[in-house]
Amino acid sequence: MTKFSALYLSSFSFLISVFSFFNIIYSNYFDIFFNIENYIYTLLISLFSGLFVLFFFKTNTKKITLYEKIFTVLLGYILFPLIISIPYFFGIHNISFLNSYFEAISGFTSTGFTIFDNIKQLDESLILWRSTSQWIGGIYFLFSILLLIDIFDKNLKQSFTEYLSFNYNEIFKQSFKIILIYSALTLLIFILFKLINLRTFDAFNLALSIISSGGFLPVNSIDHLFESDVSKILLSFSMLISFFSLFLIYNLIFYNKKKLNFLSEDFNLLIYLLIIISFSFVFLNSSNSFPTILVAISSSVSNIGISFYNTPNNLIFIFFILVVIGGSFFSTSSGIRVIKILTLLKFSLNNLMSHTKPNQIYSNKVNLSNEKTDKSDINKYFFSIIIFIISLSLLTILLTLSNIDFEHSFKLSILTIMNTVNSSMFELSNFEFYNLTFLTKIYLIIFMIIGRVELLTLLILFKKFLFKN
Repeated sequence: MTKFSALYLSSFSFLISVFSFFNIIYSNYFDIFFNIENYIYTLLISLFSGLFVLFFFKTNTKKITLYEKIFTVLLGYILFPLIISIPYFFGIHNISFLNSYFEAISGFTSTGFTIFDNIKQLDESLILWRSTSQWIGGIYFLFSILLLIDIFDKNLKQSFTEYLSFNYNEIFKQSFKIILIYSALTLLIFILFKLINLRTFDAFNLALSIISSGGFLPVNSIDHLFESDVSKILLSFSMLISFFSLFLIYNLIFYNKKKLNFLSEDFNLLIYLLIIISFSFVFLNSSNSFPTILVAISSSVSNIGISFYNTPNNLIFIFFILVVIGGSFFSTSSGIRVIKILTLLKFSLNNLMSHTKPNQIYSNKVNLSNEKTDKSDINKYFFSIIIFIISLSLLTILLTLSNIDFEHSFKLSILTIMNTVNSSMFELSNFEFYNLTFLTKIYLIIFMIIGRVELLTLLILFKKFLFKN
């Protein structure tokens, strides 16, 4: 492990210790002493782990390779939930280590699957811990994209930076910017929820979850928190913050013509979103439930997944399609990504036109973006979709063999790989994760991590170990 990898992992270990300290303060202030010693254990273990990794590998200063970057990201997704699971394991009576780790993985990957049927049975410090685990996981995901920036094409890199080749100084600069913007947007969502008089505790937990595209809720249902149409529209807007690029508001504030390409992906996303909303308003608003449908649409495109119980169940296919497509490249949402779909669509149309009229040159004539896309990038996008299909098929088969009916297995597989919570709009709100078998939970844990890691990285690893020559 290089010094850079050690610094990367130790930084997030220290971040976990910071939130452990906050939970200790919160528990002490509100006299919640039942779990306070568990957060002390978490604080000490995360702090010691960070110091150990940082100082043990401080002498290894060789340049980090792309493969080590990928392994570093994967290692974080495996190890950090071990620390996060400590308050669950020691704070809840008769909970197994696997269930604790499952809950921690679900939070850290911002998926939202939970083993708890009734959130009200948990003390507030543990509810807060669930939400903070998602917030940490969301920022870890953004940092992972930054760390693996070299595997992406020029257009995606330019969606948030002028630099095509990152040195350490540029990485630290962009990392600091990510922390500031991510924290500021979290505060913005919290303020928006307070404007509609949400309880401070609920507003804060929801802000932590939504900015990270997470599915953990501080209550069993959001129906009684957002009853008016205005509050539902505000909830939809807040979820769209994690659909667009993290740098959208920053780029709008510091806008200039030289950085116009920074907004190109978000412009395409806006058109895509307006088409969906317009179609839904015209054709799917038969029962005057458009604010409820708008929440479901916003939740689907941002891969959050939360919804109201009265969401029309005849739109389930549309919601799943939106979940699979996902949001922006540099957002906390998952999915295949809209920009990849548009690029592949452009490539397909150009090739179709060149075959229908072979005497004329049509290559790259259908301009869905301002930048020309290389053939190698098309191959990357294509293989990402292939890996998604293989992952979806494999997980569906494994879940079916675990005595889960095919329909539920298929739906759950999509949500797992897309890191989206199982809510009523997918007809999976009553699915019980607690009673799943040992192997079934292992399958879901593995594929929650696979879904959070850019699928292209899996292709790179396969190429290294299966095609060494």
